[in-house]
Amino acid sequence: MTAQVRCMLMRGGTSKGAYFLADDLPTGEPAVRDALLLRIMGSPDPRQIDGLGGAHPLTSKVAVVGASADARADVDYLFLQVGVATAEVSDRQNCGNLLAGVGPFAVERGLVTPGPAETSVRIRMLNTGDLATATFPTPGGRVAYTGAAGISGVPGTAAPVVIGFPPGGAALLPTGNVRDTVAGTPVTCVDNGMPTVLIAAPALGLTGYEDPEYLEADDTLAGRLREIRLGAGKLMGLGDVGSTTVPKLSLLAPPRYGGAVTTRTFIPVRCHTSIGVLGAASVAAGLRIAGGVGEEVADLPAHGDRLRIEHPTGFLDIESAIDPGAPGSPPTARRTAVVRTARKIFDGTVFPRPT
Repeated sequence: MTAQVRCMLMRGGTSKGAYFLADDLPTGEPAVRDALLLRIMGSPDPRQIDGLGGAHPLTSKVAVVGASADARADVDYLFLQVGVATAEVSDRQNCGNLLAGVGPFAVERGLVTPGPAETSVRIRMLNTGDLATATFPTPGGRVAYTGAAGISGVPGTAAPVVIGFPPGGAALLPTGNVRDTVAGTPVTCVDNGMPTVLIAAPALGLTGYEDPEYLEADDTLAGRLREIRLGAGKLMGLGDVGSTTVPKLSLLAPPRYGGAVTTRTFIPVRCHTSIGVLGAASVAAGLRIAGGVGEEVADLPAHGDRLRIEHPTGFLDIESAIDPGAPGSPPTARRTAVVRTARKIFDGTVFPRPT
């Protein structure tokens, strides 16, 4: 008999994924859980025709949510990136986009009691141990998905989900350097929630304004980016990253529409049509580090913490502040917050492809 699994499909930020209660999935051996998720999402298959996946990494994602035993959090959130054409399920990274749906999902499933007007849910991200707090409207004790907040890459508007990130325990500069040279290319390696390698696009002979499809079709560029990613991964203490999607690579170019910088981000070789929340958090912090590669291309505002990160389909506004530290001391993240939106698409039962 084919298994039946309770599932909620949600858009979180500019991604889409299947949300599950941890208790609704196999516990104990991750391989059993992962095999089930591959069948649910329809992988491995480039079209994911026999599952929920949307034939792209941004729509082949899973959020697993459960009550937290950590006194600092209400719920635990495990993000799983499900391969599209490959039978792979990775927990090596966070996803700040699906994070936008975790709070509403927790209320919908009864893990958190909603407030009469708005609700704040404290979330522990199991992939890294980092914390976040999501605040969203719950008029009358019910999650509101309609509202006036708009984000680039998503049609229309929705209720805002404000996500705040306390300073993490990881080093903002994982290599200990403001700049490194990897595969002959100057880079700045940053981790403000997502291990990210910043590269000035001109250093690769690019403008940084190319369409994602053009960049993805460049085999020479793909080889160069892979070499940089493998080298940077080792320098950042991530080991062999050949089979993972971290660190992310973000190409930087001067802004064109009044923002702080233009970005093209790779995950790991597919060019993101926008930019992930945590990736943007790392880019924003990296831009504020004196001497980093972003200094060559960014146009930082004279006042305030808000930075507009431009990407292929629009922009993402993020509030970021760092403490530069005393002479000889490394900089640290002081504040990071972002406004996203989320929407419940369906709630019901998914029937995985038979084994």
